[in-house]
Amino acid sequence: MNDLLQHLEFLYGADQAPRLLQQTQHLLDGYRPRLPQRDGGLSERDSLLISYGDQVQHPTETPLQTLKRFCDEHLTGIVNGIHILPFYPWTSDDGFSVVDYRQIDPNLGTWDDVSSMQNFRLMFDGVINHISSKSDWFQKFLLDDHRYKEYFITIEGEPDLSQVVRPRALPLLTSFQTPSGEKKVWTTFSDDQIDLNFKNPEVLLEILDILLLYVERGATFIRLDAIAYLWKEIGTTCIHLSQTHTVIQFLRAALSKVAPHLQLITETNVPHTDNISYFGDGTNEAQLVYNFALPPLTLHTFHTGDARILSNWAKTLTLPSDQTTFFNFLASHDGIGLNPARGILSNTEIDSLVNKVIEHGGLISYKHNADGSQSPYEMNINYFDALTNPNGHDPLELSVSRFLAAQAIML
Repeated sequence: MNDLLQHLEFLYGADQAPRLLQQTQHLLDGYRPRLPQRDGGLSERDSLLISYGDQVQHPTETPLQTLKRFCDEHLTGIVNGIHILPFYPWTSDDGFSVVDYRQIDPNLGTWDDVSSMQNFRLMFDGVINHISSKSDWFQKFLLDDHRYKEYFITIEGEPDLSQVVRPRALPLLTSFQTPSGEKKVWTTFSDDQIDLNFKNPEVLLEILDILLLYVERGATFIRLDAIAYLWKEIGTTCIHLSQTHTVIQFLRAALSKVAPHLQLITETNVPHTDNISYFGDGTNEAQLVYNFALPPLTLHTFHTGDARILSNWAKTLTLPSDQTTFFNFLASHDGIGLNPARGILSNTEIDSLVNKVIEHGGLISYKHNADGSQSPYEMNINYFDALTNPNGHDPLELSVSRFLAAQAIML
């Protein structure tokens, strides 16, 4: 337990750490006899389907039951895992504004439906940077409930927040009325997604409890959504802070003591060097990191007919240990991120990629920079259309071959 104690001391100080360690141990002891024991590890044979819980539907079944049947009938022996995108009750952002982390959206099905998919390795989302404004936690905060007073980040006065890195061109702070007056609350992504305050150790322990529940319910992988923004310190960029890495290390250490098969994957849509920092030393943070540079670099290769940048970048890919690997992908529920390609592609090459996607009917999301300017952040288009102009005249056979060639690069 020394590793847990060290993490807690770094985050909360030597005075609080022993008590928090005792609470952590109590949590782990409570879950240990209830957690499944599965084979861990990864190989080049592992592949996962990403799907919303209602991606396939049938009128006589819940969507999750239909998804299970579809995967059993069509994907057995082809993929061995399923990433079911957030299936909790939610209010916005296609599931990433969670109302209750411990419940299943009744429109999708039940926990039993999720558990029935155990013939596949399951990935759950840990949407732990923020929670819905309609959640019970935040609603109690708005009522000045003492327990939840420190669950969220409130800002007084007019501190200098100009250095804060923003993934979206939206206000950083949102005002809410409470019985004790107006509160300005930290909202990195939207006014419906309220950032949690991990400076409060009770929040960290609450989140650990939730992740342990996910393991109990069958998660083999837990995707830590938007994790780079987790810890906030005024006067800093509030991204990739050492405290954020320590929180991940704490979660990895705690979970590995009772669920050594569990794999953590960090969702950090940032430049490649920052992205791979979430491997830690190869043994103490994420086992998997999304290979976020791969989608834009592959797209650049096809549009330019020049594979040199992609090939040279691929030669640099190294892993810090045999316990880690890159999670290769080309398309997901999000758009195609551009930040991961910065420093690999020039600004001119990125602008060219953006213009090509617009030409193909895509839309562009922008982020705020510290100097007040905006930069393209994400290209919103499906990967097939990004490769081939849907209004163009390429033969279907050529378009399909181009798409399959891109998939082959990923594999």
